[in-house]
Amino acid sequence: MPAEHAGPAGPGAGRGFVHHACLYGSDTEFLAMAVPFARAGLAAGEPVLAATTPANIELLRAALGDGAYALDTAETAYFGRRPVERVHAFLHHHERRARPGRRMRMIAEPVWGGRSGRQTAEWKRMESGLNLLLAPLPLWMVCPYDTRTVPADVAEAACATHPARLDGEHVTPCAAYRDPADYTASVPPPDLPPPPTAVAAPPTADLAAVRRFARARAAAAGLTGERLALAELAVHEAAGHLLDTAEGTRVTLSAWEEPGALVYDLWRPGPHSAPVPALAGCLPPGADRGGEDGLWLARRLCVSLDVRLRGGGTGITLCVAGPTDAEAL
Repeated sequence: MPAEHAGPAGPGAGRGFVHHACLYGSDTEFLAMAVPFARAGLAAGEPVLAATTPANIELLRAALGDGAYALDTAETAYFGRRPVERVHAFLHHHERRARPGRRMRMIAEPVWGGRSGRQTAEWKRMESGLNLLLAPLPLWMVCPYDTRTVPADVAEAACATHPARLDGEHVTPCAAYRDPADYTASVPPPDLPPPPTAVAAPPTADLAAVRRFARARAAAAGLTGERLALAELAVHEAAGHLLDTAEGTRVTLSAWEEPGALVYDLWRPGPHSAPVPALAGCLPPGADRGGEDGLWLARRLCVSLDVRLRGGGTGITLCVAGPTDAEAL
């Protein structure tokens, strides 16, 4: 499909979420997209945020000159370190800076360097999921991918998770783009079968029993104080979500230690019950989101939380920081 010129107002002005990728391989290519994008937004009185690397922020500010004073900036490494935090950061910034009748623009560069395979898959699912999670917002978001540093599979995924690319000022539809529900199902989290050292609990529908098991395993792993309490709460909320969304069922729990982490695996049998969507709990609490509030809290408390269909049922795997993880202190 041919490219089109974005124009001063940009595509879909004021009509909900617009999500573009920008694959750049040089500072010049980054600025060819970022400068006209930011300049046009600022000229139209639209709030503009650049959440990217410190080097790119410096380049963009210099190129904008006096216009840089109206630009909001954030170092992307600290603008939500995990997908659930990144989504919350987007929503919080929009709520704080939105202007009535004005669309907002964001340059939102993900951080791909140094991520594990599990984290990379989680961020790919988030990039796709943003098309659903942020759909109602009058927001034009461009996600830059530095092809000098990002893995090849990540650059390829950008064209499957964004409906179009923005190269300079030209918008080109992505032929490889996939429906978010289809894409997230195609990039499942890695399967983690319980190791021989795992400790299991009998199936139960009693959340008090779930909390006792979670607390006992956390204590056995060396967690104390707040860390122990938060691990217990995360497992409780995840189990509560499974039980609340399928009446008359029970959950099976197991737990084991990994270097620097404690893993809990919860499984609810029953193909008759509605599956938990992979993106459930990615949005902050809201009256229109049913029983997802507890799962959102669980996501915030964990290093990672994965949802998958497994063995005729639904599984949720939570990884919480262990006692030696200094980053979580």
